[in-house]
Amino acid sequence: MSDKKKNLIIRSISGVIFLVIMIVGMVFRPDAFIFLFTLITGMTIWEYTGLVNQLEDVTVNRFISTIAGMYFFLAVAAIRTGIVDNFIIFIPYILSIVYLFVSELYTKNKNAINDWAYTMLAQLYIAMPFSLINILAFEISPDGMEHHFDTLLPLSIFIFLWVNDSGAYCSGSLLGKHKLFPRISPGKSWEGSIGGGIFVLIAAAIISYYAGNDGSVHLLNTIEWMGLGLTVVFFGTWGDLVESLFKRTLGIKDSGNIMPGHGGMLDRFDSSLMAIPASVVYLYTLTLL
Repeated sequence: MSDKKKNLIIRSISGVIFLVIMIVGMVFRPDAFIFLFTLITGMTIWEYTGLVNQLEDVTVNRFISTIAGMYFFLAVAAIRTGIVDNFIIFIPYILSIVYLFVSELYTKNKNAINDWAYTMLAQLYIAMPFSLINILAFEISPDGMEHHFDTLLPLSIFIFLWVNDSGAYCSGSLLGKHKLFPRISPGKSWEGSIGGGIFVLIAAAIISYYAGNDGSVHLLNTIEWMGLGLTVVFFGTWGDLVESLFKRTLGIKDSGNIMPGHGGMLDRFDSSLMAIPASVVYLYTLTLL
């Protein structure tokens, strides 16, 4: 068996395992959902801090940065699930951020500004977006008394991302001629991006058909589902490009090797880091219209 075929088999197997873990973790139980994304948040921040610590004059506290990000995710989850309803739950997170700033006074690192910047980027770029998926997964009634676990919205975001990636790859391979962003990602084409978007619109229409529209908070009509799909397409593509720029800045091809044939955690979740916050804003905007 050639190396190319062997790599394809490994990539396919790891991809299927990834999909199974994601779907099972997101669909059945709220505690499994929270555990899954807490773990994803921690693993992604740990990977990110390991990468930036390879830069000259950068020393980020990997352990505390990772724990802080995971705690922030759990704090948002606790608020959305009704376990707590008081801002006091964020106090440990605030104290950890203060510590990460003040500790630079004693480390004698050469460039404290770099350390602060890369430390806070972990929270803004990774912890905050992942934490916002709790807004999609846990509905709160208008009176604030009822908290409902709903898998449809968070799962649909990832379905749109997966469909967009697959559709863009197929369309780009067959029709791609015009580069989308050659400076950052030479492999992406306008034809691929448009094709991916069309496939997502079809997926959104299918989800709308099966979900129906019974007036529940999370259920959208077909046009709104398509709007959500396009939001994921645009911001997911930007998320991919942002991570590509990040890797180019560091001079690396993959962010890690945790998934054979698929790279690291940032490689797997780069699109979602932009798509999740954008989807939350989109859905809240609909409630204001």
